[in-house]
Amino acid sequence: MKTNISNLMNLVSEYERNFNMADGNLREHIYSTTIEELDGRKNVIEDFKQDFADEFEEYNELFAKIQAAKKIIAKKNNELTLSNGETIADALISINLLRKKMYLMESFLNYKNSKRRVTEVNNSYFESKEVNFDVAKIKEEYTKIQEQIQNLEFEISKLNSIEFEVEW
Repeated sequence: MKTNISNLMNLVSEYERNFNMADGNLREHIYSTTIEELDGRKNVIEDFKQDFADEFEEYNELFAKIQAAKKIIAKKNNELTLSNGETIADALISINLLRKKMYLMESFLNYKNSKRRVTEVNNSYFESKEVNFDVAKIKEEYTKIQEQIQNLEFEISKLNSIEFEVEW
C-alpha cells in the first residue's frame, strides 16, 4: 500500500477513536447476567459472551494496527531528514523546546516597568520596578524563534507528504 506519514497519522487517529470506543464496549460487556432459582434452574437475562468475544477480537486488531502504524511513523521520523540534517524526530524535539522558550519570552513581554507611591506615617516615597531585560531584544528573539518553528514545521510537512510503500 502506498501512503505517507500524514495519512498514517490520520489513520492512527481514526484507529485510536475506534480503539477507545471498543474499550468502552468491552467494559459494558464484561458480565453476563443470569437468575438462578433455588431449584437450580437458570434464566439468562443478559448474555454478552459473544459480544465480548467479538469486541475483544476487534480491540486486538485495532491494537495491532495502531502499533504497526506508529512503528512505521517512528521509523520514518528517524529516517527522513530536513535540510539542516536533523531527522523529523530531532526536529520535533527542537520544536517542543523552542515553543517552551517562546512561551517564556512571551510571558516576559507581559511584564512592564512600574512606579507606585508608598506613604507611611513619617515617610513617603516611590517604589520603582524595572524589568531586567531589553524588551526589543526579547521581541527580536521571540520573532526568530517563531520563524524557526515555522520553517521546521514547513519542512516536516513536506517530508510527511512523501509517499512510500508499506505492508501490513
